[in-house]
Amino acid sequence: MTDFSIASFNVKNLIGPDQEYYRFQSYTPEEYAWKADWLAEQIQTMDADIVGFQEIFEESALRDVIAQADEDGIEGNAAHIPGANKRYRRKAIFRKLAYRPYTNAALAVALNVNDGDPGQRRPGVAILSRLGFVGEPEVIQDLDAPLDIDFGPMGAEGGGSFRLTRLSRPILKARVPVGKHVISVFNCHLKSKLGEFVRPEDGNAPSEVDLTQYDPVGRALGGVRAALRRMAEAWVLRRAIVAELKAGYPVIVMGDFNDAEHSTSAEIISGEHPFKNYAWMLRHDAKTGRDRYSDDENTRIREDIEAVQLHSAERQFVRKSARDMIYTSAFGGVYESIDQIYMSRHFLENAPDSIGQMDYFNVLNDHITDGSHPEAPYNKLASDHGQIIAHMRLKD
Repeated sequence: MTDFSIASFNVKNLIGPDQEYYRFQSYTPEEYAWKADWLAEQIQTMDADIVGFQEIFEESALRDVIAQADEDGIEGNAAHIPGANKRYRRKAIFRKLAYRPYTNAALAVALNVNDGDPGQRRPGVAILSRLGFVGEPEVIQDLDAPLDIDFGPMGAEGGGSFRLTRLSRPILKARVPVGKHVISVFNCHLKSKLGEFVRPEDGNAPSEVDLTQYDPVGRALGGVRAALRRMAEAWVLRRAIVAELKAGYPVIVMGDFNDAEHSTSAEIISGEHPFKNYAWMLRHDAKTGRDRYSDDENTRIREDIEAVQLHSAERQFVRKSARDMIYTSAFGGVYESIDQIYMSRHFLENAPDSIGQMDYFNVLNDHITDGSHPEAPYNKLASDHGQIIAHMRLKD
C-alpha cells in the first residue's frame, strides 16, 4: 500500500510586511512575523504530502513560511522522536507525530494576471508536493478562446449571452507521481460571492457599495455577476478535469470553491449525478410516447456519467463517521463549508477502476472567527478558513 495525504489551505492574504494588498490593508513587520508563525504551525499540523494554497500574493512569502515550518518541525523532531538518549516520557509513540520537512519538495506558484498596484493586488494559488511533479505545472487563467454562453434557446429572438475571457484567479494543474500512478491535481479559488459592481465613467466608486444608501436591486445584480462568473469558472475547470480523465489520469480537485458542496458551482465541477434508471426516460429522438432508452443504453449512459464524475471527500467522511456537519469558513456570522477536495472514482474502494481509497478526512477549524460577535473578534493574522486534509491509500 502507498499512503499519501492532500490538503487545501486558504492562507488569507499572504504577502510580506509593509505592502498594501487591499486598500488600507497591510501587515507591520511584527504582524507578518506572527502570521508567518501561525501559518507555519498549521503546515506542521497538516503535514500533508500535497498542499494546495490559495490567496498567495507573493511567492517569497510562501517560501518563507514553508522554510519556517521546516525549521520548527525539525527542531520538534529532535526533541520528541524516540531515541536511546531520551527519557520515556519524551518519546513520541505515534508515527504521525514526526514532522516530515519539505526540503526537496516541488513548489509551483501561479500568480494572478489581474494583479495590480498597491491597494489593488489580486491573489494567486500554489501547489506544494513532497512527491514532485511530472512535467511542468499548467496555469489556466487567460482563455485561449473566449467562453461564450448563449441563452438563445430561450426563444427565437435569443435570450442574451455571457462572455468570459479571463478567470478572476488562476487555476493550477500539476501531475503528481504517487506510487505507480500519476495523479492530476487541480487547485482553484473561484470567484467569491461578493457582488461585482460596475465603476462609473467618472472613476468614482459604484453607488451600490454605499451601504448608507442601500440599493437592494443593484446589490442583487452584483450578486448575479459574481454568480455567473463563478459558475463559468467552474465550467472552465470542469472542461480541464474531463480532459485529464479522458487522457487516463486519476484526478483530485481541491481549493476554495466559494460555494457549498451542493451548490450549482460545485455540481458543475463534480459533474452530473446519474439517474437510477434511464430506461424509463423518453428518448432524445423519440417519435412516440413509447420510445424509451433500452436497458443496455441505460447501462452505457450510467457508465459514461460515472466515469467522469467527481466525489466529495467531505461527503465520504460524513457517511463513514457520526459527524453530520463540517464548516471551513465564516463570513458575516455565517459558517459554511466552501473549501473542498473532490476526487475521481479511482479513489472509491469499490469502483471498477479503483486504485485506492480515502481512509480519513479531517478539518482544522477551531481558529475560525470573522468578528461578527464580540466574543469572537476578527483576526487578520490567522485565516478565515479551516484547513482540510484527505488521507489516501493506494493499492499495490
